[in-house]
Amino acid sequence: MSDVLMPDPPDLSRMLATAGAFAVPVHDVRLTPDDLEPEQIVAGDPAASSLELGGGRGIRELTPGVVTDVETDKLFVVLSGRATIAVEGGTTIEVGPGDVCLLAEGARTTWIVHETLRKVYQVRHPEQPAATP
Repeated sequence: MSDVLMPDPPDLSRMLATAGAFAVPVHDVRLTPDDLEPEQIVAGDPAASSLELGGGRGIRELTPGVVTDVETDKLFVVLSGRATIAVEGGTTIEVGPGDVCLLAEGARTTWIVHETLRKVYQVRHPEQPAATP
């Protein structure tokens, strides 16, 4: 079990506004268990946990198993673990440590988590403009 505790998102927002920056020990921070809907679980006994950092940013972990999801417009970086992500009617990708992944809004995905997957993510909200090269 990780030992690093983090403030709640409103406190993090105040810290960021005051200090201008802060760092999170992503491998050691304690995550909060999240509920997976029973209909999301396809195989195994996966468990999800996360830490919301505010503004659509956070850290999420998923233990081995197979789950489905409907995605938001999201970018994530895999910190540890390994998974296969199959997009309904689209591609199948393998992700592991150091990989950067983009998910399209509304994509229906199946996640086959081979090793506990920990990632940092950023959700792009509709009011945020798309990045330009």
